[in-house]
Formats: sequence, C-alpha cells, structure tokens
Amino acid sequence: MRSLRLISLFICTLAATAALRSAEAEATPLTREQLVAAVARDLATHFNLEGELQLDLLRPWTSPARSATAWDVAVLEYPSVPSSSMLVRVRIIADGKVVSSTADAALVLRASLWRDVWAARQPLTVGTTFDPSALEARRVDLFREREALPAAVGDRSFIIARAVSAGRMLTWRDITRRPLVKKGDVVEVSANSGQLLVTMKALAMESGAQGDTVTVRNPVSLKNFAAVVVDENRVQVRF
Repeated sequence: MRSLRLISLFICTLAATAALRSAEAEATPLTREQLVAAVARDLATHFNLEGELQLDLLRPWTSPARSATAWDVAVLEYPSVPSSSMLVRVRIIADGKVVSSTADAALVLRASLWRDVWAARQPLTVGTTFDPSALEARRVDLFREREALPAAVGDRSFIIARAVSAGRMLTWRDITRRPLVKKGDVVEVSANSGQLLVTMKALAMESGAQGDTVTVRNPVSLKNFAAVVVDENRVQVRF
C-alpha cells in the first residue's frame, strides 16, 4: 500500500514538474512584430478603419528585458485622426503587470491603409447610371488617396456627377445619388396624421434623391413647403 502511495506521489511530482517546465517554455519576449500588430488592431478598432492597416516603427525600439506568457499592449493616447504619420502612447503589460522600463512609451508610426477602390475601365459621362461593369478594382493606400471611392461603395442608386477619363480613380465627388425628384416636375405629396392620409399634387422647386428634403409648391395657394423624397416623383410631409 505504501509503495502505491509513493508511486502516486512520484507521478504527481513528475506531472507538476512537466507543467511548470511547459509554462516556463511558453514564456517569450515581446517582439517588434507583436507590438506593431497589437497597436494596429487597437487603432483599427478605435477609428473603425476598413481595410488592411499596416504600421512601421520610425524610431528604434528595444524589447523589455524579460519574458512573459501573456503580453498586452494598451494604447493610452490616440492621434486626433488616423494618418500616414502618427504618434501614439502605449503601455506594455507582461503577465498582468506593467513593464516599468517601457511604461507609457511613445511610438512614432508610419501607417498605410490598403483597400480596393474604383477606377474607370472606360470614359464615364455625366448623368449615366453607376455601373460596376464599367469599372475595375485597384488597391491603394487610402491615407494617401483619401478622396478615392472604395470598391464597397456604389450601386444603381448613384449616377456619375462629372466626366471621368479611362484609367482614372473615382472619387466621392465623381458620383451623386440619382435624383428621384427633379426640379420642375409634378410630384405626389402625402401627409399622415394618425389614421388620416392626405395626398395632393405639387410642383418640385428643386431636385432631390431618396431621403433628401426638398421644397415643393402648392399649385393652388402658391405656397412653398418642405417635404422628404420617398420614391420616384413622390414626397412626404412629416410632422
């Protein structure tokens, strides 16, 4: 019986030693790549960035002179806006404890935000409906091409607002919402008040896309009032 207890104790000791060695083996220093990746994730979340954020450290950086099983990098101070050059202040935490030698370190970063944008395959003329088949995706750094139109944007509710030559990237100024109401058109106006629905005809005094507020004129009283564009040649008065 005593032999079984000794064997059991010996096995438990071996298991504990193996677990300790395993935990020690998992302790690693914080690498430059880990630091940059952690800061990139934090910045992307904080600024709600879409695309691939890439960062480089512009100043020498020395890893803390210790190892840990769990590293955490917390950004304490953010720039006002994300850009190609940023200064952030971070706190490095090893196994739940602040690393005193690098506490609240300032990092100077060079950044790029890679994302697909639209470029014209062929010349685009003013007033034509937005058509992805006439476009091609091109990957650019949005920190350098801030006006470029992301390839995730655009459908047939948009039209081309100004001429675009073949090969040129589209910008936000090159498209606009297709107007559902045009100046000078007769539109149907509806107004709800509880269970009561009233409709009438009016003259559009300006053009507008869906959701826009436009001015329309009562053809009888000649009074102008505001209404919201809800559909093709239809507006609604909201109380």
